[in-house]
Amino acid sequence: MLNYSTISKSSVKSVAIGSFDGIHKGHKELIKKLGDGGALVVICNGRACLTPGDRRQEYSGVPCFYYDLDDISGLRGDEFIDMLKKDFVNLKKIVVGYDFKFGKDRAWDKHDLKHLFDGEVVVVDEFCFDGLGVHSSAIRRFLRDGDIYRANRLLGREYSVVGRVVDGQGIGKKYLYPTLNLDITPYLVPKDGVYATRTKIDNTTYSSITFVGYRLSTDGEFAIENHILDNDIDVTPSSVRVCFVEWIRDNKKFDSLDELKNQIAKDIIIAKNVAKSCDLSIDEISLHSRNLEGVYK
Repeated sequence: MLNYSTISKSSVKSVAIGSFDGIHKGHKELIKKLGDGGALVVICNGRACLTPGDRRQEYSGVPCFYYDLDDISGLRGDEFIDMLKKDFVNLKKIVVGYDFKFGKDRAWDKHDLKHLFDGEVVVVDEFCFDGLGVHSSAIRRFLRDGDIYRANRLLGREYSVVGRVVDGQGIGKKYLYPTLNLDITPYLVPKDGVYATRTKIDNTTYSSITFVGYRLSTDGEFAIENHILDNDIDVTPSSVRVCFVEWIRDNKKFDSLDELKNQIAKDIIIAKNVAKSCDLSIDEISLHSRNLEGVYK
């Protein structure tokens, strides 16, 4: 991946403006219109998101320049455009979506933009896929519903998070299955339940199973627990990347650890079957081939 941190604002000739959370298939339509010297102006609002920090840059393939919403929300529309022209002195083109709003109280829109900016303005129509408008809000809704299949289709890739490994109960390794306990702040947490996943540790990718939710059968605390299938991890990593491939089941309470272990064994069988039909090449844009094969060309 290119080192975009060395790219200066003065070299940017075109920008697309938005929150770009997810860098989904709709966002890619805006990125296609940038041309040479293009970049993203990312407006950050501080919410739990699909692509925090430089993950946007990683998925978009173009430089990203970040603006905090709190710092610019009071600007009038003309003041916002003046700020961009001062920051990007060679700006010739602005690309926005059909529903773009800007300025204080979002009182300015794409029509105002064409009057305020003296360069080229490109307005991209709504992008639809599977009969749905592709929006970050829809992807968030699917993730909260546990509908990984639809979320991944709109993203154009598997939803993935980077998790910091934290201390757990210690019960898994001793009585059940060893897990990596994760803190995925500030990523959006999908619906409680058990998922077939794939996990990248350093440069190696493993098929895995991941639990998200409250540990109803033990201490009742919220946790994200990741078990690597058929591999022993000798050294505990500081962080891992987890790709959500398929939802397996809801979270539920078990009367004993033996009953819980038996259920996890059944979950692992399902996860292994999913892994057989999942591209484990760690190409970040590869898709769950069982559900998505032939959809994206």
